[in-house]
Amino acid sequence: MKQTTALEILKAGHNVFLTGSAGTGKTYLLNQYIDYLKERNMALAITAPTGIAASHINGMTIHSFFGIGIRESVDDWFLDSLVQKEFLHKRINKLKVLIIDEISMVSPDLFHSIDKILRAFKYSDKPFGGLQLVLSGDFFQLPPISSHGNSSRFAWQAEAWKNAELKSCYLTEKFRQSDQSLINILDEIRSGDVSEESMKVFRSCYKKELKSDFKVTRLYTHNKDVDRINEEELELLKDKPKLFQSRDKGSKKNLAKIFKSSLVKEELELKKKALVIFIKNNYEAGYINGTLGEIISFDKNSGAPIIKIFSGRKITVEPAEWKLENNKGEIKATVSQLPLRLAWALTIHKSQGMTLDAAEIDLSKTFETGQGYVALSRIRSTEGLRLMGLNDVALKVDQLILNIDKKIKESSDIHKNKFEALSTAEKDLLAREFIIKNNGTINEDDISSNKKDLKTKSKTINISVKTNTLKLTKDLLAKKKNVAEIAKLRKISDKTIISHIKKISKLYPDFDLNHLKPDTKTLGKIFRAIKKIELEKKSTNLLKDGSIKLKVIFDYLKEEIPYDDIALALIFYYNQ
Repeated sequence: MKQTTALEILKAGHNVFLTGSAGTGKTYLLNQYIDYLKERNMALAITAPTGIAASHINGMTIHSFFGIGIRESVDDWFLDSLVQKEFLHKRINKLKVLIIDEISMVSPDLFHSIDKILRAFKYSDKPFGGLQLVLSGDFFQLPPISSHGNSSRFAWQAEAWKNAELKSCYLTEKFRQSDQSLINILDEIRSGDVSEESMKVFRSCYKKELKSDFKVTRLYTHNKDVDRINEEELELLKDKPKLFQSRDKGSKKNLAKIFKSSLVKEELELKKKALVIFIKNNYEAGYINGTLGEIISFDKNSGAPIIKIFSGRKITVEPAEWKLENNKGEIKATVSQLPLRLAWALTIHKSQGMTLDAAEIDLSKTFETGQGYVALSRIRSTEGLRLMGLNDVALKVDQLILNIDKKIKESSDIHKNKFEALSTAEKDLLAREFIIKNNGTINEDDISSNKKDLKTKSKTINISVKTNTLKLTKDLLAKKKNVAEIAKLRKISDKTIISHIKKISKLYPDFDLNHLKPDTKTLGKIFRAIKKIELEKKSTNLLKDGSIKLKVIFDYLKEEIPYDDIALALIFYYNQ
């Protein structure tokens, strides 16, 4: 099924199971539908079973959204206690559409619990309380951890799945993979029969040297291998390490939840030439979760790493935020840190959802069906594959999944044919009726206005983060705090604060910064040094913006005056 047909079925308000092999654009289509609903003021919830999966689609974990803690199953006593909670009523009562991504990782017990909770809150006997249920995922990906064994392991085995009367939309167009060879291999794994032709491809990739300016990410099955490789590779680099400490707000318990459910690091040690991978999506800044790069330098003012990504583009990396919300939607903890991890090696599990340009993959210790498929489906083509080993489990998939996959495809074809037989007018009418029935708007002016708001929000998100961090520094400066005091309060480096002050002096020329001036004697020495260096007119003394390099002044003053004093003096010198 094509994405356009699947989107039309979603718009008609049917309960949908959106699936397809890796790289067919399931998340892209989900985001299209999410925007469509938001433009029409439809109340929706975006959820996923894990923190990492939820962060991929800017959603919440299922457990957090429904307020069930770490439970998979919900008994009647616990359900009664949930129904007493006012904030859950506010959250669920207006809800019209529930989206669950990475459904392959949802256990039958959890899926049944969602159905049970929604029926109770909606006072309805209809499956999932009568709202539209949109499930997305691929059962060939990594399965949930289950205490029931293989006999009852997947969400589709739950009675609630059958009751939901889901329309299967099996996407077939490939967007991630760029070569037919890899597409054929992945399709063969999904069929349970890997050909000799594919094995020849694997042999040709065995310990193959990859054409790349830097080392590629290695995917391993075990954490211990990943940690060892990353530490060893970082140690080999000669440059001094730079430590980036996360800025945390919240209790230790809540902060621990953020670090456990995401890839963010409390302490991130980086060096020039370190291989790193982005762990957040930021389309405006030019990277997505899984973008690979190498640190080529650090910004002289802010200290931020400058990354050269696989395409050749250079990105100066700003901190991102990870937040933990409680069941009332209140933010209980926040972690601000660079969205980076060392990337010489990653576990296959943590690579799920990423798109890699190239990877070295070791499947010699594969212990779970689906691991080999997940690892191989991360890359765009076999050109980017360096294979270090295979075992008997590596290319196997669960027999239960092979059986159900055929039925899902057949069901998808039936729904596709039925829906494509409808006229455009009939499809539009179904979509219109669904929106009206669920109290959305069909007013074109409202829709147009909402579109503009969503577009503006998307474009300004990074600007607002920078503006906010600048404002925090500005507010503290207004209270006559010095650089060291602000850096301590904000838990960021003196260098970063000075870069803020430099920007503030340009944006707000009348803002009073006089309390930051070095003493008259020190200021005089620095000013005289600047004037003499300017008279020399050496291009090697200057930065790209025409200002004098701090080190040049530092050396001229025989290293007697600290860098911070020189940096502050330069701000006053150029703003005279």
